[in-house]
Amino acid sequence: MKIAIVSTAYPLRGGIAQYTGILYKKLAERGHQVNVITFKRQYPNLLFPGKTQMEISTDPSLRIPSEPILDSIGPFSWWRVGKRLKELQPDLVVFKFWMPFFAPAFGFICKLARKLSQARILYICDNVIPHEKRPGDIKLTRFAFKHADAFIVQSGVVEKDLLSLVPNARYRMIPHPLYDIFGQAVDKMAARATLNLTDERIVLFFGYVRAYKGLDLMLRALPVILKQVRIKLLVVGEFYEDESKYRDLAASLGVTDSIQIHSDFVPNAEVSSYFSAADVVALPYTSATQSGIVQLAYHLDRPCIVTDVGGLAEVVVHEKTGFVVPPRDPGALAAALVRFYQENRAHEFSENVMIEKKKYSWEAMIDGVEWAASGRSGRNVPPPDGNSQSGA
Repeated sequence: MKIAIVSTAYPLRGGIAQYTGILYKKLAERGHQVNVITFKRQYPNLLFPGKTQMEISTDPSLRIPSEPILDSIGPFSWWRVGKRLKELQPDLVVFKFWMPFFAPAFGFICKLARKLSQARILYICDNVIPHEKRPGDIKLTRFAFKHADAFIVQSGVVEKDLLSLVPNARYRMIPHPLYDIFGQAVDKMAARATLNLTDERIVLFFGYVRAYKGLDLMLRALPVILKQVRIKLLVVGEFYEDESKYRDLAASLGVTDSIQIHSDFVPNAEVSSYFSAADVVALPYTSATQSGIVQLAYHLDRPCIVTDVGGLAEVVVHEKTGFVVPPRDPGALAAALVRFYQENRAHEFSENVMIEKKKYSWEAMIDGVEWAASGRSGRNVPPPDGNSQSGA
């Protein structure tokens, strides 16, 4: 089958670009002919909060062939993408959707794909309604989805959001697969030696720092934790907010000596060391759909403590692969981390993660993509892996 993917992808960086790269490789392994169309400009520099949009790692595993011809705010480039799809004549066009900012471009390209090819249109949705809502989001998302034939959602909350906008959507719910491009877990003490970490207990907060990620709540939990258990909070990720406000908060709480911040994007080759050095990964989010950080933690056999928002509690099994706590509650977060250490749950939870993570395979996702191209419809279509759900 001929498949075209329209998404952020190498040489752009970030979790969604990495997801696209894995998707490309898994589809190719199934024997499909895959072309990836990505952005020559994903965000105008004025709107991009990070340091760079481009992949700086030299890791060859990240590299996939892609055509950077799409400008998110350049309508002439949308025509060029449509023309390219006409040349390719794919059986299926896959859009990776995560925020309404891209809806005008994606919706226009979908309309062109309808006119210029016989392709079916699939959206793989990380979000439908974004974490940080803005006026017009709903209208833009409906425009993007207008010409879609099928959807794949990756959590129950995204399923609910999709059906609120497209009640008769033809869809499957398939859990977010593991990120498996970061190598394997290594010995904890060896990882700590590599990172020059000497602390006995290490909690990891990983990924881009944005308001909804709840780092401020984690910092507010620290004074309570430190009265009972000495830990080091390792904050690893680029700040998409003012870093100084978090450092100032830590200072005001008297916990500066108990945190270590690495505020740069982490090359793939170093990711395994940070997770392997940690006992547990904390995700104190105030909102979420799903999180690739949990899938990354699972790949590297690390338990998680998460808040009960979005689909996080669908993946982290309370009292089995971690703890699930109420959102916006530093006291509950502190209590969970204290329990984790006082009850010595690290080994038990990690063993359970090794079993639980088998559910999150790329095979199920590729089955779903093939289902979208098949055109099969109707309620209660048998799911590709026996666990996913489908709608009309």
